[in-house]
Amino acid sequence: MDQAASMQSGTPQHTHVLGFAVKAVQGMQNAIVPMAAAYFSMSDQPWAVFAALGIGALIGLLSAGMSYLGWRRLTYTVGAEDIRVESGILSRAARSVPYERIQDVSIEQGLIPRMFGLVQVKFETGAGGKDDLALSFLSEGEGERLREVIKARKDDAEAAVVPAGAGQDIQDAMAERAAPEPAEVLFSMDEKRLVTFGLFEFSLAVFAVLAGLFQYAETFASVELWDPEFWESWLAGPGSWLSTLGPAAQILGLISGLVTLAIVGSATGLVRTVLRDWGFVLERTPKGFRRRRGLLTKTDVVMPERRVQAITMTTGFIRRRFGWHGLKFVSLAQDSGSASHDVAPFAKPVEIAPIARAAGFAIHPADGTHWHRGSRKFRFDSAVIELLFLCLVAAVVATALAISGKGSPFYALIIAALGLVLASRQMFLWRFDYNALDPNILFIKRGWLAPKLEVASRVKLQSVEIARGPIAKWRGYATLRLGLAGGTLQLEGLPIDRARELRTAIVTSIGATDFSELGR
Repeated sequence: MDQAASMQSGTPQHTHVLGFAVKAVQGMQNAIVPMAAAYFSMSDQPWAVFAALGIGALIGLLSAGMSYLGWRRLTYTVGAEDIRVESGILSRAARSVPYERIQDVSIEQGLIPRMFGLVQVKFETGAGGKDDLALSFLSEGEGERLREVIKARKDDAEAAVVPAGAGQDIQDAMAERAAPEPAEVLFSMDEKRLVTFGLFEFSLAVFAVLAGLFQYAETFASVELWDPEFWESWLAGPGSWLSTLGPAAQILGLISGLVTLAIVGSATGLVRTVLRDWGFVLERTPKGFRRRRGLLTKTDVVMPERRVQAITMTTGFIRRRFGWHGLKFVSLAQDSGSASHDVAPFAKPVEIAPIARAAGFAIHPADGTHWHRGSRKFRFDSAVIELLFLCLVAAVVATALAISGKGSPFYALIIAALGLVLASRQMFLWRFDYNALDPNILFIKRGWLAPKLEVASRVKLQSVEIARGPIAKWRGYATLRLGLAGGTLQLEGLPIDRARELRTAIVTSIGATDFSELGR
């Protein structure tokens, strides 16, 4: 039966027949740990290798069998009002999701599925986590067709138009949408840009790798790397030559170690960036913003323009000196567990501005708009609270050291000095805490070393709340909390008059908007 016709008639469909093979291959990963454990536990026996391989083969057969049964028992049905998925080997479970609840339909393709030409189709409901729906695995063509059918029926559901001949209409709409659509490329990264981006992405994953190696050494080599006595004995033995080096050589060795760590961390960040953002392309299509990226795991996400709630522009301490920034959309749909979509992770402001305009935002306020600072009293109170807390901690540490006699109480001065640094930081950050409101958009700008700009549409904000604690009431400032369907925004330490002014203006904008006309 033709795929479009079977979808139209509501006939239950299976995922692709090769899907169970992919799941079986993925399930083989579960055999690695038992195989390694079996081999090392019987390493003194000549047949240890064969025993480990036998255990791996047994687990592989079980995984393949369970995957096949799971595939046979997994069906999906595209109905007139919802998509229904039924699964379960011994007990059956059915999940039905109405089209109007589906926020987005994305396609993801991992390394192994790509080898078989398969994709995973994800239906995001906005609730996130276990409430989302996914079909693994469909052929690439079938996944694309399913996405178009769901989007067509979702549009019909939102428009509340269900004529008697809806079946043929939707089928015709699907045929139209299957044709190539005109797309405008808003942003892309070539290999040179990608490598440059990766060099700025120092990754702390290097420490996780080192910790894993240490754990491996402790497990299989019986080496206690975290035991001080091990290092003392090593320095007295093979490492005794270090003590013969002069201070200059020891300092040079320390610098070399830090440089090596920086190189390894940069290399780790480069590899991670290339794997994640290879082939990064952001396009504007009639359906919204389409982003594709990934080398081993390829993702294809479409974000309707009306569902973009806000934008966030960020940078880093070093990359800021070279003019590089990143742009994210705060959307109703989720992107790998996050409410923000990377749409231009490494770009110049001149490249970011057109993307923001395409989504209905701007990175600069309209002419004549004034920037306002937060309350200086809020920063002063925050500085005093941080200083007093760390001074109290320093006093406790000094008392404990004095009673135990295991160290000088003067070491506690380091904690007190840290309190002074943090208090000074709070007062300094007041200079870089701004907000502005133009006729359409709210701007929030914070930070010095790594400034961050958050931009929200006045009419897309869901709620506005003024929160004040006892100190805030006494000192005359407040926190303004802004609700978004895809996240939250917060302005801390606003003068109370400014907070009320913003709330009144935003509530007026929301009240004057006919939300039924948005996105039509």
